[in-house]
Amino acid sequence: MTAGGSERLREASAISGDGTPIGYCSLGEGPGLVVVGGVLSSGSEYLALAQLLAQDFAVHVMDRRGRSRSGPQRPGHSIDAECADLIAVAQSTGATAVFGHSFGGLVALETARRLPAFDQLFIYEPGVPLRGQFRFNWLDGYQQRLESGDRRGAFAWMVKHNGFAPRPLAVMPLTYVRPVLRLAIRRRQWTSMEPLLEANLVEHRIEAALDAPSAERFSTITARTVLMGGTKSPTVISQQLVTELAQVIPNSAVAILPGLDHLAPQHQPSQIATAIVANRDLLQPVRSGLPRTTRFTNPTSPTDSPPQPGSP
Repeated sequence: MTAGGSERLREASAISGDGTPIGYCSLGEGPGLVVVGGVLSSGSEYLALAQLLAQDFAVHVMDRRGRSRSGPQRPGHSIDAECADLIAVAQSTGATAVFGHSFGGLVALETARRLPAFDQLFIYEPGVPLRGQFRFNWLDGYQQRLESGDRRGAFAWMVKHNGFAPRPLAVMPLTYVRPVLRLAIRRRQWTSMEPLLEANLVEHRIEAALDAPSAERFSTITARTVLMGGTKSPTVISQQLVTELAQVIPNSAVAILPGLDHLAPQHQPSQIATAIVANRDLLQPVRSGLPRTTRFTNPTSPTDSPPQPGSP
């Protein structure tokens, strides 16, 4: 990974519970914050956000398992391994705060509900499937195309069928979707995503297995939690989802950020960094400057038991 600007990037790795190395890079000074990214993304996609946060945090950007600086996903890879990887990086760095985006938000929430390892969570549009609201019926067709070597076709199949494509693209024949996406996805972006197509399949199967009738399992989270979404994202992964999560997570807040879509942490990092810094201490009133920010406080103490590719 390389960082823009003058902030010096420090590279290291942690060893997860099964012996897999998990690479990360660090920059900045202050309280530790681990950045956990989404599907079809490596840690380098979040370095612009890390640069902006480095004035206030020691930021540690994970390369999740299956990315170039970490070990591979093992057979039977599961959410348990993803949580163990995050814990390994947190323990290696001493970080007690996490920013999670999309699938990385799911990992952060799942880890925090199992172990009281964190003081603060900042979550942007987590990939938390509830009541079948996320589509996963595209996975088998995607896998078949990957196994046949049709990688562009697999990607086009996912975008067309995952429920988040603009309607014109969703109803378009697949033979037309492919060239449209080839024009829309820049070569540099495809070069970074293409090696992650297999990991994308595994991670979406993990999501599908975690679909639940409610968000109640997250009521055990003890960390102060800011749940963020953008007004340009589908409500099922943004306002609707984060509000439902906030109703069960004690000491949580919702920040709906105008004009942002699902990939804002990568494409519009300044607004995300502003929201994180403004809300970094939920023991104090949520600071102004974030339109439509709502606080949720659950008075019940938690129990002791712990065409946007890849959306959510």
